[in-house]
Amino acid sequence: MAFDIDLIKKVYAEFEGKVNEARKLVNKPLTFTEKILYAHLTAPARRAYQRGADYVDFAPDRVAMQDATAQMALLQFMQAGRDKVAVPSTVHCDHLIMAQTGAAQDLAIAKKDSSEVFDFLASVSNKYGIGFWKPGAGIIHQVVLENYAFPGGMMIGTDSHTVNAGGLGMIAIGVGGADACDVMSGLPWELKMPKLIGVKLTGKLNGWAAPKDVILKVAGILTVKGGTGCIVEYFGEGAQALSCTGKGTICNMGAEIGATTSTFAYDDSMSRYLRATGREDVAAAADAVKTQLTADPEVYANPEQYFDQVIEIDLNELEPHLNGPFTPDLATPISKMKEAAAANEWPTKVEVGLIGSCTNSSYEDISRAVSLAKQVNEKGLKTKAEFTITPGSEQVRYTIERDGFLDTFASIGATVFANACGPCIGMWNRVGADKQEKNTIVHSFNRNFAKRADGNPNTYAFVASPELVTALAIAGDLTFNPITDTLVNEKGETVKLDPPSGEELPAKGFSVDDPGYQAPAADGSGIEVKVAPDSKRLQLLDPFPEWEGTDLKGLKLLIKAKGKCTTDHISMAGPWLKFRGHLDNISNNLLIGAVNYFNDKTDNVKNQLTGEYGPVPATQRAYKAAGIGTLIVGDENYGEGSSREHAAMEPRHLGARAVLVKSFARIHETNLKKQGMLALTFADKDDYDKIREDDTIDIIGLTAFAPDTPLSLVLHHKDGTSETITVNHSYNAQQIEWFKAGAALNIIRREFANAK
Repeated sequence: MAFDIDLIKKVYAEFEGKVNEARKLVNKPLTFTEKILYAHLTAPARRAYQRGADYVDFAPDRVAMQDATAQMALLQFMQAGRDKVAVPSTVHCDHLIMAQTGAAQDLAIAKKDSSEVFDFLASVSNKYGIGFWKPGAGIIHQVVLENYAFPGGMMIGTDSHTVNAGGLGMIAIGVGGADACDVMSGLPWELKMPKLIGVKLTGKLNGWAAPKDVILKVAGILTVKGGTGCIVEYFGEGAQALSCTGKGTICNMGAEIGATTSTFAYDDSMSRYLRATGREDVAAAADAVKTQLTADPEVYANPEQYFDQVIEIDLNELEPHLNGPFTPDLATPISKMKEAAAANEWPTKVEVGLIGSCTNSSYEDISRAVSLAKQVNEKGLKTKAEFTITPGSEQVRYTIERDGFLDTFASIGATVFANACGPCIGMWNRVGADKQEKNTIVHSFNRNFAKRADGNPNTYAFVASPELVTALAIAGDLTFNPITDTLVNEKGETVKLDPPSGEELPAKGFSVDDPGYQAPAADGSGIEVKVAPDSKRLQLLDPFPEWEGTDLKGLKLLIKAKGKCTTDHISMAGPWLKFRGHLDNISNNLLIGAVNYFNDKTDNVKNQLTGEYGPVPATQRAYKAAGIGTLIVGDENYGEGSSREHAAMEPRHLGARAVLVKSFARIHETNLKKQGMLALTFADKDDYDKIREDDTIDIIGLTAFAPDTPLSLVLHHKDGTSETITVNHSYNAQQIEWFKAGAALNIIRREFANAK
């Protein structure tokens, strides 16, 4: 029996009627993506919305939050004035578990060290009608796929990889906590109508190729920002030949191309997965409206007429890929890795292979990896690299233990980490990482930014399928091509690995003793949520101040960031995750990973008040103490990566007023707007070069702040000269009100107070 089956049936009962009305407005056949979007409008559409231009209000079916982001999201929700969430919502405890020695020990330590946070999240969930998944239950995206995702639905989640649910035919979008707060409060959720990218998959995967290689190939084509403002819809015979969890893997890593989300039309693989995970009722309901849960036939027949961009990939010819290092879009086919590694002087000895995480921890993934692990003993080999497994959920872990997979992995010396994010988000206490030695790791995760996994800037991390990761760990060599190369076993014999094989779903079905779910109280009115005033982990929020009603003058330059500046650079994860519920404490990591344009150093900027150089957070606090606002300047795709809204809340909390960049990643730009920050872009990107280290800046035009109207920046240089540049913004009328109110949450709070 599925969660929220009545909601799902209601969506399906209304789906066809809403789609038919939308088709009349658009006056042409609809993609599957458009069907879901138009079926989830807050109010019936009166016209066709222009892709990439019109802001649209949506009504998502549900909200999901992981424990690191849920803290701030729920601290904000507590200020909204509601007694209960307006839509089904869940919290998943998966980020605060450090991978170190093994699942049991690591989970026990996390429960002890983070008990205050887990108790807070459990009590808030219980009070406000939110489902709570305990530490060890699994990674949010795998748990959502197993329990909540449904074809044709729409959800938002406070994690950029919420998009994983696209594997089950959802429009699932990563957002900041303020957006989640809106939806949980019953308010519309705003999104610019996305453009559409169609990816036609022909043929069928074979041999060493895996679903992961599809998105690694796409990332190489589109780059980390090629999908910005777009939804990617996969289709074709190749798409239908993929498993549901394989589709999830492809959608999951769509976050790495900047896509709003990705999805697949409903097919038999999704029906099989729903039934295998105990949701026969959802499968039956979806089967009844199956013809609606796909694009109109004309769309897939002539995709160029209906998508803004079309990419075609022949799965018959798709080669296993390794993407990296330091960016997930540097795609190298395995046959080219030897020459690429030599040309770039990448270290070729593989120190660790890591499989699992939210994107590759399904039963199918693990079964294909274990088929290779079995060959280690069968062929007399010895695994040359360390090897770790991170199951995606307790249901997956329990089932693969029952089926003997964990015993096979243990026989080759593997370590099984807890059902949590672990190394994928920097929660990996890797021995020796502090030495910062140059080394290579391979993993089936989704991101590989510098310092991401272990905090070592000299760890060269490459992304690959679990199958290829396992093969490279066995060989211990980044340039090993299992399709063509051989290995020498312990007896000196030359052997070759057989291609991986596995099962889409467990033949005996899934099993689990305790999935780790806690249902909320039917009536939470008597539950008290306590936050200790002296807590180092949790802090109740104070509202951000309203805009003062004037142009912003006398701002100082905090930092001019050089090159890639992701949310990891702006607000690091890893050990900083412990402060995700305490805004002031976590603000001590503000921009410590960003490279200062003027000295090529990290966490080292000039304090114009003293002329001295020091850490970014301390410098910003000095400006705040002096009552001086600041400007942050960045490069292309600023804020790429995680959805963490702390990257927007920290500069706001510490007194920064605006962020000016060449271009933004979508989620981060929205997060800045929600928190009352000015998110600005250079009208002329070459003006980036005009920003000097000692500049004092005025932002002019705010008293007439309006959509589609540029603002001006006056740069007062230290030598007494000044120059004016034009800057653009993408604020609509509603978002301008967020800025004026000091934050979107201030408006929500005011509206609910007036309603009472």
